[in-house]
Amino acid sequence: MKTLLRTALALAVVALLAPAGVRAAAPPVGLTVASGFAIERIATVENAREIAVAPNGDLFVGTSGNTVYLVADAQGNAAPAKVFAQIADHPVAGVTIDGERMYLGAQFGVYELPYRAGDRAPRAAPRKIESVRTSGVARDHVTTTVAVSNKLLFTSVGSSCNNCDPDLDATRATIQQAELDGTGMTVKARRIRNAIALAVNPQTGVLWAGVAGQDELPHGHPYEMFDPVTLHASVVDYGWPYCYENHQAVGSHDCSGQTVPRVVFPAYETPIGATFYPEHPSGAHAFPEAYRGGAFVTLHGSWHQPPVPPRVVFVAMNGDEPQTPVNWNDPTTQWKEFVGGFQNAAGQRIARPTGVAVGPDGSLFVSDDEDGGIFRIRPKP
Repeated sequence: MKTLLRTALALAVVALLAPAGVRAAAPPVGLTVASGFAIERIATVENAREIAVAPNGDLFVGTSGNTVYLVADAQGNAAPAKVFAQIADHPVAGVTIDGERMYLGAQFGVYELPYRAGDRAPRAAPRKIESVRTSGVARDHVTTTVAVSNKLLFTSVGSSCNNCDPDLDATRATIQQAELDGTGMTVKARRIRNAIALAVNPQTGVLWAGVAGQDELPHGHPYEMFDPVTLHASVVDYGWPYCYENHQAVGSHDCSGQTVPRVVFPAYETPIGATFYPEHPSGAHAFPEAYRGGAFVTLHGSWHQPPVPPRVVFVAMNGDEPQTPVNWNDPTTQWKEFVGGFQNAAGQRIARPTGVAVGPDGSLFVSDDEDGGIFRIRPKP
């Protein structure tokens, strides 16, 4: 409560000091960012989840409710968030833009609507083009993530449980691929517990997935993973719930056919969002060379005790190869913390990062579903 009061007071003070007609943003209380960068809160969207930035700098925010919000001109003088679209199929957490189409991932379906950069209202009502969680049962892992790569639509659907087999229906614990109109939906990855963080490497067109592992294994396992799904031929098998990490088996199961991830994070970190930074950014706020071509991943933290802290991390890459190979004895070697301070020493949290996206001008945007923050990160002048 004290943190919320301090944040509200800071917002009020900055608003009073701002020039007329300019919406000022209070610096986030307690958050830290890598040296050489500045972070600011530009908007508030309650229960913000995934985000997508349009070519003109507008930002779209999926949520844990039935609403997708628009933050107009997020890379300039960001406007207060307003409702862009609503679907009676919550949560509408997933959002991505591909050319003149916007795709929204909801609990029981993927929806398409026509979109052109600069649209501040939908041109038509969202149209359902895919059905997921076809059992109709709303249980566990109810968000749906969407991404487009190489003229294919990818949809991730989490499992209905921690470690069950079989699941409620054939779409659960999978990543599906389909034509851009939603037809021909088929499994691309299976036995993948909850692949929320889908990201396309713009340099290679490869789809990566960040995945939250199961509980009830030996403490500290399984490591969370981040892997290039479409770099693997045919259907990819990640082994859940019987196989994890480097062909480790639960009981006596055969894990020889399990796909082993290229990047790992410590157990319980919970990857929620991911994005790749362009290799050749041209915007006014382009990041330094060391960040180009790498991946930013939002880690939501855990409910475990003591709670694992949320953070935004950076993974240096060479194309689709991490610069540092997996160390199966240490899941902290492949990444560096980029944004921290979400959790204090007592385990109390002021924010939990969810979505992450790169704007046309090079800015990095991060959303938060704890306090509703939409943050913008840029190199210091």
